[in-house]
Amino acid sequence: MTSLAAASAPPLPASALPRLSLVLGGARSGKSRYAEELVRQAAPAAAYIATAQALDAEMGERIRRHRQRRTAAGIAWETVEAPLDLAASLAETVRPGRPVLVDCLTLWLSNLMLAGRDVEAESAALLACLPALRGPAVLVANEVGLGIVPENALARAFRDHAGALNQKIAAAADRVVFIAAGLPLVLKEADT
Repeated sequence: MTSLAAASAPPLPASALPRLSLVLGGARSGKSRYAEELVRQAAPAAAYIATAQALDAEMGERIRRHRQRRTAAGIAWETVEAPLDLAASLAETVRPGRPVLVDCLTLWLSNLMLAGRDVEAESAALLACLPALRGPAVLVANEVGLGIVPENALARAFRDHAGALNQKIAAAADRVVFIAAGLPLVLKEADT
């Protein structure tokens, strides 16, 4: 297990990042920070595709803290907001030599469900765009299926959609890392 906390490590070229990485973890596990550090070590500039929407003050504060942390990380981030049309935004944003970080797939799924969009069709569109990406991408997602079975149909549908999407993205990914208590556990590492 390699720590990404070593700030003295020289940056890696963006080509050193796998074509597709998936970073999974629970809420407040450190997955976003880990994914940001992966990208920071790989390139001096990157794109950040944000799926969160500031629908209330608490979420607005979370978004502000994420932005502040990225700004302080010493990397030039271009932020693209894509709460719904993730596949198109990802395809348009990825470029050779400039990685893209998507944070996060779980919020994107909840946005789709709340907007009444076809989750399976949107997930299929996202999966279809991944092989054609022109540069490295790091996707972040919550692992929501480790707890008790939710008591209502909407929460169960959300959990099921998230689990299915995570499995499909993991199958397509070159690297899959699970974060628990801020510590990375590599679940999959393809030869790059």
